[in-house]
Amino acid sequence: MVSSEAAIRKPLPFDAARLDRLLDEAGIDVLLATSKHNVQYLLGGYRFFFFDIMDAIGISRYLPILVYRKGKLDAAAYVGCAMENFERELGKFWPPTLSLGDTGSVAAMRQAVAHIKKLGNGIRRIGVELAFLPADAEAALRQGLPNVDIVDAVLPLERLRARKTPEEAACLREASNRVVAAMLATFRQCKPGAAKQEIAETLRREEVNRGLVFDYCLLTAGSSLNRAPSEQRLAAGDILSLDSGGNYKGYIGDLCRMGILGKPDAELQDLLGFVDEVQQATRKPIKAGARGGDIIALGEKMVAGSPHARYAHYVAHGMGLVSHEAPRLMNISRLSYTASDADRPLEAGMVISIETTIAHPKRGFVKLEDTVLVTSDGHEALGDGGRGWNRIGD
Repeated sequence: MVSSEAAIRKPLPFDAARLDRLLDEAGIDVLLATSKHNVQYLLGGYRFFFFDIMDAIGISRYLPILVYRKGKLDAAAYVGCAMENFERELGKFWPPTLSLGDTGSVAAMRQAVAHIKKLGNGIRRIGVELAFLPADAEAALRQGLPNVDIVDAVLPLERLRARKTPEEAACLREASNRVVAAMLATFRQCKPGAAKQEIAETLRREEVNRGLVFDYCLLTAGSSLNRAPSEQRLAAGDILSLDSGGNYKGYIGDLCRMGILGKPDAELQDLLGFVDEVQQATRKPIKAGARGGDIIALGEKMVAGSPHARYAHYVAHGMGLVSHEAPRLMNISRLSYTASDADRPLEAGMVISIETTIAHPKRGFVKLEDTVLVTSDGHEALGDGGRGWNRIGD
């Protein structure tokens, strides 16, 4: 271990008192954060540039670990790799103890265990991110500390991240605005005969040119409901949906907008009009103190009572460093989570993605997805442009 100055030099990037309360509720004495998103959050936006995309190296993987003992900031440590000494020289780390040595999941965990052993007695439960902890690292943790309980700490970390700071909200605002701008630019460049793969590549370039990291593009064309990039080509009169995630400094802009090659007829106007009606109506109750589950109940009621009930659905979920993060307002088994926050009040700073979809058997896929920031007296829509029928090629 390499110790830095005894005092913590940088402003703490998270609410330590809130984290302590959440860990106390979970009965956790020491937290080991190992996911890139939680390490980034706890370190105030830091992601090591060398492993920003990949993790694998040699026969193991890069595994950053933030060690945090409840109530004792001066006992925190960060475990990284030797190349992160470049970042240490730039003052990127607040934890008083740094271990920037061998790369590998087992090597990193052994360094974390060595630090925990120096923290003294009273450590009975260690919280880890079970879904983000390699099996060999967990084995090294259990071997090194055989007399402690290992429990999952995902929920307290989710609750900690749920309220975005003004700086985080600014990142989400930028991500959302830039994704929508990239979509509108892509619509303008599309032409009859363009393949869906070409359209997805155009969107990727437009997002990258706006300083985003391109995550994905789900897209449909014509009456097809297939959302994968393919050799399917645009034809006159086709509608086109672009549903994309692009992130800015790790924060995800996740939105969906519609385009059309030609002019929308009355039925298409009605379909997108209904989608927009649901989107607008379910925004209205969003404010600090409102019950999160009420948003879902309203959206589902509107869909169920519509002529489109057979092929329409409504979803709302949290957004931030992770897609579908807290607040969790619905039971979504395909994503392995339940509505743990449905009965809890919304808090200022939470960010919610709301999406209404019509998978029409004859007219195709019609969808809007919007991102909404909860404020103390209401809400703010992020990236709210281009929500109607965008003319392709115009």
